[in-house]
Amino acid sequence: MAAALAAAALTSASTAHAQDHITPHPPHPAKPAHPAHGPKPAYPAHPGKPAYPAHPGKPAYPAHPGKPAKPAYPVKPAKPELPAKPDHPVHPGKPAKPAYPAKPTKPELPAKPAYPAKPELPTKPALPAKPELPAKPELPANPALPAKPALPAKPELPAKPALPAKPALPAKPELPAKPALPAKPQLPTKPSLPAKPTKPELPTKPELPAKPALPAKPELPTKPSLPAKPTKPELPTKPELPAKPALPAKPELPTKPSLPAKPTKPELPTKPELPAKPALPAKPELPTKPSLPAKPTKPELPTKPELPAKPALPAKPELPTKPSLPAKPTKPELPSKPDHPTVPKKPDHPKKPDHPKKVEHPKKVEHPKKVEHPKKAEHPKHSEKHEW
Repeated sequence: MAAALAAAALTSASTAHAQDHITPHPPHPAKPAHPAHGPKPAYPAHPGKPAYPAHPGKPAYPAHPGKPAKPAYPVKPAKPELPAKPDHPVHPGKPAKPAYPAKPTKPELPAKPAYPAKPELPTKPALPAKPELPAKPELPANPALPAKPALPAKPELPAKPALPAKPALPAKPELPAKPALPAKPQLPTKPSLPAKPTKPELPTKPELPAKPALPAKPELPTKPSLPAKPTKPELPTKPELPAKPALPAKPELPTKPSLPAKPTKPELPTKPELPAKPALPAKPELPTKPSLPAKPTKPELPTKPELPAKPALPAKPELPTKPSLPAKPTKPELPSKPDHPTVPKKPDHPKKPDHPKKVEHPKKVEHPKKVEHPKKAEHPKHSEKHEW
């Protein structure tokens, strides 16, 4: 530690006054330049892809037989003219409706009476103070429990007899060797497919013309400021409504006049009979549809060779009989269990003291009776009101 401190002091002194030294240290020589990396060898050119073979030509479809000419439809017979429609009788005019009598004018309603003023309620008395509860008595101390007697010593168990040695199993017989399977027959060779045609090159897409520049957007005019809103005038005080008077008797309406009798409807003229409909000509028979040419027959597939029969497996050898296990030794009887000592009874707990009686609460103050409201003015019943 002392050597390290001395070395640190020497280094700090030499670096602090380095400009006063006569012989300065020579500069460190520069590191030699790293040799440049050699040129990277060029990758070998990829081999050209083989040309796509041309698809074989599709066989031409057989020419469809020409359709037979459609026969001309027969000329339809002329439709007979219908008889002239008879004129309907003139409908009699409706009688004029009598004018309603004038309704009587509605009488003015009387002024409504004002309601009486509501009486003030009496002040409610304050509730009495709640009495304090008595102090809770202390419980007596519980008596000490008697000492528990110690348990008797556990008797030693007899030694367990050793089990007899298990007999060794007989050796398992070796299985016979599995026979080799026969050689698989060769399948017939698949015929080669015709060469596919080469895909033609797509034409080059023409370049779109340059989009013309949009004209400059004109500046919108500035929105003028709205004029100041006028102040809302104060509303006048609402006058009190007058009392509602009793309603006057409704005048009787005049009797409605009876409508005049409606005129009788005239009978319609008899409808003329229509002429008999002419029979339509017979429909010509359609030409027979030509039969389609016969489809070519599907070539038969080559027959699959039959597989050779599998050889029979050798008979499995019988396993040796398992030896019987020796008889188990008899279990020795356990010694008798000692009786437990008698436990002394627990002492009775002292009786709890009686709780003091609760203080009776004072009776509530009786509230004064409420002032009866004045009765409303009697209005006439619905049955007694006059009908308008």
